[in-house]
Amino acid sequence: MAPVAMRLAAQSLSDAQPVPFWLEDPGKPGALPALTGTEKCDLLVVGGGYSGLWTALLAKERDPARDVVLIEGREVGWAASGRNGGFCAASLTHGFGNGLARWPGELPKLEELGERNLDAIEEAVARYSLDCDFERTGEIDVATEPYQLDELHEMYEEIDRLGLADGLELLDRDAVRAEVDSPTFLGGLWDRRGVAMLNPAKLAWGLKRACQDLGVRIFENTPGLELVNAGAGVGVRTPYGRVLARRVALGTNVFPSLVKRVRSYTVPVYDYALMTEPLSPEQLASVGWRNRQGLGDCANQFHYFRITADHRILWGGYDAIYPFGGKVSAEMDHRPETYLKLAEQFFQCFPQLEGLRFSHAWGGAIDTCSRFSAFFGTAYQGKVAYAAGFTGLGVGATRFGGDVMLDLLAGERTERTDLEMVRHKPLPFPPEPIAWAGIGITKWAMARADENGGRRNLWLKAMDRMGLGFDS
Repeated sequence: MAPVAMRLAAQSLSDAQPVPFWLEDPGKPGALPALTGTEKCDLLVVGGGYSGLWTALLAKERDPARDVVLIEGREVGWAASGRNGGFCAASLTHGFGNGLARWPGELPKLEELGERNLDAIEEAVARYSLDCDFERTGEIDVATEPYQLDELHEMYEEIDRLGLADGLELLDRDAVRAEVDSPTFLGGLWDRRGVAMLNPAKLAWGLKRACQDLGVRIFENTPGLELVNAGAGVGVRTPYGRVLARRVALGTNVFPSLVKRVRSYTVPVYDYALMTEPLSPEQLASVGWRNRQGLGDCANQFHYFRITADHRILWGGYDAIYPFGGKVSAEMDHRPETYLKLAEQFFQCFPQLEGLRFSHAWGGAIDTCSRFSAFFGTAYQGKVAYAAGFTGLGVGATRFGGDVMLDLLAGERTERTDLEMVRHKPLPFPPEPIAWAGIGITKWAMARADENGGRRNLWLKAMDRMGLGFDS
């Protein structure tokens, strides 16, 4: 980083608060009391992020008489669900390319299910009056290198060949810059309907309220500590009591699963984001962005960015930090060296915004699995179901995961449970220190690919053949 660029980037961060922008909201609901004593229910949901909230809501929609309890270790939405970028995608497969590589025969069905899932989220936002700044503006994948432009054209041709290109539009350099103006943009692929923008914390808080309105009993500051058989049901021990349930759905994602054999399938990867102060009318005019799409560039170490309801720009991604040992730690939530790097890259993308300052800087852990998209299963003779491994695309896909868990707990064969994606798991991560070394080598190789026209070296090609991946 050049000294002048470093100084300007550092100055832009001088007032940034080290807290997630979304969670610093005066409308944040107060915490509900912790569980004490013994509670009994038909369904216990463990985890108060999107995965657990959608599962509880869907369970009550399917059967209003079902007694549902949800426990959350801290407060609803405090972790990944309340601090992500607010991209709610239809894709269940972490994008078309990953889906085509892993489930080519099922991809049309997976795309259809994803579209229906996003439609259902939009309907739920309206039905339950979820005040979460939901805007179905789509997303543009932007090319910042010539090879990325070629890859976008090849991907569009493949999508079109499969008859899945409805709503997609290729943009040349002038067309993409007419949407959002950056000198780094060479072209793009606009998915007009497949992604919505929203305020992620407000979505979680809205789902919390909707669950309560339907009769879900929610206990916060109540971590699930241990899972045991309890006759015909299952028991979960908590710090001040326990829950006895006929069925249990685990939505703990990045945190260690109560089903210990599942733990090797995910690792925590820390992602970081910056939020700017609101843009002035002149600054906003200089970038355009009238259609308010989400954006992401096409590098292996990619950025995602979007504009908020009050005209701030969220800028995140690039670094993906895996802590040795794979432990989730609050110490990892902030990384000044990454903030500095992101700030410099922001002004490379938008030089016309020089002088703009960042108001917030934060990070958080993503539950990453080796195939980039969620996996599912049951334990305790079918009395417990789990979904995990959403790998940064969980804002929308967790609702689908909730439906899958409820199908599995009911023992039902559905179009969801018939999917190969649901029936098979990804490869687990190896133990330490192999996992740490392998992820480190993969990150290095991805950076080299970005610097060398996208050419993947032998290591990345071997990872591709094994079905293993690691994404920034």
